[in-house]
Amino acid sequence: MISLTSCKSKHHVSIRNYDRKELSQLYGFTISNHDNLNLYREAAIWLNTPHCDGGTGNSCIDCSYFVYLIYKTVYNQEIARNSRDIFSKNCKEISKNRLQEGDLVFFNTMKSRSNPISHVGIYLKDGKFIHTSTSKGVMVSSLDEDYYRKAWICAGRVR
Repeated sequence: MISLTSCKSKHHVSIRNYDRKELSQLYGFTISNHDNLNLYREAAIWLNTPHCDGGTGNSCIDCSYFVYLIYKTVYNQEIARNSRDIFSKNCKEISKNRLQEGDLVFFNTMKSRSNPISHVGIYLKDGKFIHTSTSKGVMVSSLDEDYYRKAWICAGRVR
């Protein structure tokens, strides 16, 4: 296990090179040779990290910063810092049935008409996505859960 810290951020990362079997157990579905191991490994570091609005570090993180960090680390791409801007500035809208690993999923969890996009997550596979839940922190959820089906806005592919 390697531990890294940076003067520029509060982000403290313990890097562990999980193998496919460990990742499959951790996520609850099979990680295959075709899956992006870097995505699953980086996201695993954050699992169970508590949520807080504006959070940018180990102690807590919000949904958009979680997505921002994953994209910066895994895909070497800088994207916007809030869910609405990520969609409008960095994504091309795609249909739900075209989702691929690493695509983004957007929700209206605040029931706001003036700001319909209030939550973002990263699509993994098999209808599952990783995101920061306000009650459970960074976790994997299913797009088929009633809550997320009702809150669904759209999907986007980062361009």
